[in-house]
Amino acid sequence: MKQVVTVENIKISISSIRNHLLRTLLTILIIAFGIMAIVGILTSIDSIKASITSSFSRLGANSFSIRNREMLVMGGGSQPQSFRNITYNEAVNFKESFQFPASVSISVWGSGSAIVRFRSEETNPNISITGSDENYLITSGYELEAGRNFSPWELETGANVAIIGGQLARNLFRQNENPLGQFISIGNNRYQVIGVLKERGTSFGFSGDQNCIVPVMAVRQNFGRPNMNYNINVSTDNIADLETAISEATGIFRIVRGLRPGEKNNFDISKSDNIAQMLIDNLRLVTLAATIIGIITLVGAAIGLMNIMLVSVTERTREIGIRKAMGATRRTIKQQFLAEAIVICQLGGLVGIILGIMAGNSISFLIGNPFIIPWRWIIAGVVLCTVVGLIAGYYPAAKASKLDPIDSLRYE
Repeated sequence: MKQVVTVENIKISISSIRNHLLRTLLTILIIAFGIMAIVGILTSIDSIKASITSSFSRLGANSFSIRNREMLVMGGGSQPQSFRNITYNEAVNFKESFQFPASVSISVWGSGSAIVRFRSEETNPNISITGSDENYLITSGYELEAGRNFSPWELETGANVAIIGGQLARNLFRQNENPLGQFISIGNNRYQVIGVLKERGTSFGFSGDQNCIVPVMAVRQNFGRPNMNYNINVSTDNIADLETAISEATGIFRIVRGLRPGEKNNFDISKSDNIAQMLIDNLRLVTLAATIIGIITLVGAAIGLMNIMLVSVTERTREIGIRKAMGATRRTIKQQFLAEAIVICQLGGLVGIILGIMAGNSISFLIGNPFIIPWRWIIAGVVLCTVVGLIAGYYPAAKASKLDPIDSLRYE
């Protein structure tokens, strides 16, 4: 009997919604925008978190870097501290002195806006040039699709040889030429392609495959500038030795930098997973802001819904009187109006969830992540809409249930 009453209340609710379609649609849209804001932004954040985790996991949990600048991100509450640049001699001295079972690489930024040419093909000025040594592929998580790494002679002499990203290879060699052994032009210099990297996809909307790696000495010769800054990456052979390796690296690099006992470090050591965690932690502020925006919108929707339900109670006073005269109890009347409020909220929630998933996955598509169905936020949206419906509909439902049947039948 109780189930029959519930089904009947839902039918009456849907009928009432159809009879007052315009104002119901406006309320549904307000609720939908609130849910869309929450589901959409939080879906985007989930996608960004997955992209961050995936990007830094390629470097491995057993790696760390030595830099001249603290690895802080915007929103962290303080400005990252910068120290004097790491020179080439300091980087080489550290690599030679660090005898721990690990791979050490030295790298230097050459250019971020280079144009690469092959015959009549030419790229946009967005190719990054990095100077590296024989261990850079290991410590940076790159793998060779074809070709080989730099030889000791090429590294020592700064030979004009290059290892190029997979996307760059596709853009330059459109006629299915074999890239290996071909000569490409970067600026006024020609480089022979000796290797092609496996594609890694995009991260945060930027491709890691539009790059060109050349020997460190080649960057020093062809992209030289005063006071160049070098990075040192270390990847331990055993992840269990990471903290020990960091401690030893800190001590050795303090000696290389000429620091006396008691002086603070004038360099920064960052683990790859720590960098990822810092970025993810800063997304919490965005998550909080999205949630607050969505809740404020839903509060407005709840107020609008309560107003609609109060008007509905007034307009349907005679109907309430007739239902009571036919035996409907106060509880039945209350359930009817509560059901109506919940149905309106769930319709708005359904529209908001669909729009939120579409909006969130548009960001996911832009940063190269797969389609995400955020079940956690979908369930949260359904629960939230039910709560809003109960809160907004309770007072009008209680008011309707307390109406006197005789006075209601006389109402004009």
